[in-house]
Amino acid sequence: MSEFLWEWLPLILAMLATGACAGILAGLLGVGGGIVIVPVLYFVLQTLGISPASAILIATGTSLLVIVPTSISSVRAHHKRGNVDWALLKRWWPFMVIGVICGSTVALRVNGEIVSGVFGVVAVLVAANMLFRAKAAPIAQQLPGMAGQGVMAGSVGFFSVMMGVGGGTLGVPLLTSCNYPSHRAVGTAAFFGLLISIPGAIAMLLADTPADAPEGMIGMVNLPGFALIVPLTVLLAPVGAWLGAKLDAVMLKRVFAIFLCISGGRMLMQLFGV
Repeated sequence: MSEFLWEWLPLILAMLATGACAGILAGLLGVGGGIVIVPVLYFVLQTLGISPASAILIATGTSLLVIVPTSISSVRAHHKRGNVDWALLKRWWPFMVIGVICGSTVALRVNGEIVSGVFGVVAVLVAANMLFRAKAAPIAQQLPGMAGQGVMAGSVGFFSVMMGVGGGTLGVPLLTSCNYPSHRAVGTAAFFGLLISIPGAIAMLLADTPADAPEGMIGMVNLPGFALIVPLTVLLAPVGAWLGAKLDAVMLKRVFAIFLCISGGRMLMQLFGV
């Protein structure tokens, strides 16, 4: 028994730390926590002898299931502060769900290395946006027409589900680039996480489990990882929302951008054998 605990203690601690960081970031930046969960699980699973192609799909599937309760907790916290734009959600949800369905289908049909490549590229681009456009003027003064908003919503759903992240990672930068209030963008993006994670997680649960997957799998979802990460994400998402009103948002985004750049860059380096 003691040998079992000693062998699994590093993984358990890594999962708990991941859950704590993901929960705070979910409330703080509206990123759903997946942007932290996926790279951490991706690299941790490889230390257990799992191939990179399988590891990215397991990390993505597990992250999507974790985002479901995390997003619910985050939405409740932001709704109390009046930061959820329900009118925009009524316009966006059909396009976003279509994007999620398409993205899930593509992710499960292509090689897992392509999924890790998508994550790496988007993570680096999001990091660059945070670092170099933190105080930049909006690209547009208002959201585009309905057709443009449909493309935005569909793109957020498509790429977010492939990456295993909540809608805030892509939704917040897109909204704020159109002169949308940042606090309202974060609160609304928390609900994007539900629109993305529920159908995405169902698709991953129904998928075939990789031959080299660890124990405790249903489809592409690792249940022990989910059980260790989710309690802290639910508990700490409201703490993140509270901190968001107290701390320097620009500095926080820059620190987070550095983490994203390192994680995304490492994925791309591994993909190309560097």
